[in-house]
Amino acid sequence: MLSRTDLRDLDRHTRDLAEVLPRARLDVSAALEAVRPVVEDVRARGAAALRDAAERFDGVRPEHLRVPAEALARALEQLDPQVRDALRMAVDHTRTAHAAQLPTERVTEVVTGGTVTQRWVPVRRVGLYAPGGLAVYPSSVVMNAVAAQVAGVEQVALASPPQAGHGGLPHPTVLAACALLGVTEVYAVGGAQAVAMFAYGASADTDTDRGAGGGPILCEAVDVVTGPGNIYVAAAKRAVRGVVGTDAEAGPTEVAVLADATADPEYVAADLLSQAEHDPSAGSVLVTDSVELADAVDAALRRRLAATRHAERAATALSGPQSGTLLVRDLDQGVAVVDAYAAEHLEIHTAHAREVARRVRNAGAVFVGPHSPVPLGDYLAGSNHVLPTGGTARFAPGLSVMAFLRPVQVIDYDAAALASLADPLEALARCEDLPAHAEAVRARQGCSVSS
Repeated sequence: MLSRTDLRDLDRHTRDLAEVLPRARLDVSAALEAVRPVVEDVRARGAAALRDAAERFDGVRPEHLRVPAEALARALEQLDPQVRDALRMAVDHTRTAHAAQLPTERVTEVVTGGTVTQRWVPVRRVGLYAPGGLAVYPSSVVMNAVAAQVAGVEQVALASPPQAGHGGLPHPTVLAACALLGVTEVYAVGGAQAVAMFAYGASADTDTDRGAGGGPILCEAVDVVTGPGNIYVAAAKRAVRGVVGTDAEAGPTEVAVLADATADPEYVAADLLSQAEHDPSAGSVLVTDSVELADAVDAALRRRLAATRHAERAATALSGPQSGTLLVRDLDQGVAVVDAYAAEHLEIHTAHAREVARRVRNAGAVFVGPHSPVPLGDYLAGSNHVLPTGGTARFAPGLSVMAFLRPVQVIDYDAAALASLADPLEALARCEDLPAHAEAVRARQGCSVSS
């Protein structure tokens, strides 16, 4: 079922290990050239460009780029009660776990009378993106909005693609999730154009687009843009980086499962399949030292694939170059392989799974043991499911409150504390040939620095 690569004779310390691992091909650089004109058009023409882009890319020309308040209220009112209750639970769990991420202010006395305080200040305004492609993701609304709200962000705006089947508005379930969270500034804008709108702001071109008070602005520029999306959303984030803050560039979703002979092949197969149903480019990778387990997982996958709803999509993902089974000598090599792969989602199905999980350095999120599958993290675990993909977990974090907080250092010295450091400060200033630096200190002591 899954293609198989034997790594058992490969030096686990080889520098080329990452090059032999299955991976979705994601050329953000090429996509960047495609999105630049879209980004610049939105920057120049605002709402008019957004409508043209919606007609071109989404097949609908929205009457309302900003979703009317009554549409949000109606979506929540008409939402399936079971889905509403599940979303409320997701919000509660996510809020609880994210509240624990908030850093505390710390005051450090460096010298007597001289302190440095580390403050954490939320950005004022953020733009969140909720994709709308092969599936509908109200859970992405929860993950992004809750993290921003817990961080203390003052203004939260959200964009999701307009849909022809819903009158040019985003999917009703996405709108319902926004209403449930109290996010009232919602836009029917998708793709790269949504990122551009948030980065540069957008002027209104019709009365229906005018903001509160009938002003000329459809959407005010934000400080940070977050949220998953396709390659064009990732490319647009790269294009505006430096204008606004962004989260990690998200590519096709992926899961790696590190498993030994103690793993249940049905659990492993079910979890690989659950990721494959996202997208034909999704990656499902099994890393194991047990050929018998690999064979059993293949058999379970064949059976489950035949019965699943999105069989064609999942089969394409499972048979693609981004998926496969990697055979390793032992658990040590297995840990080295998953570290090199740096999965968005990593499941540990081994004996002593908790201890093994603590050995892993590179992963967006780690799911420990047989009863912590990735779908739990997608919805209700309390963790955030907006995670780095494509190996970027080596250096990029998953979404958290930290994406919306800035560390600010506050320096507070009294006269005596400053005076105690005047001589060494002058020595350093002269060393760097910046005598006015020393003058700024000596001036407070009623004297000057000789030339």
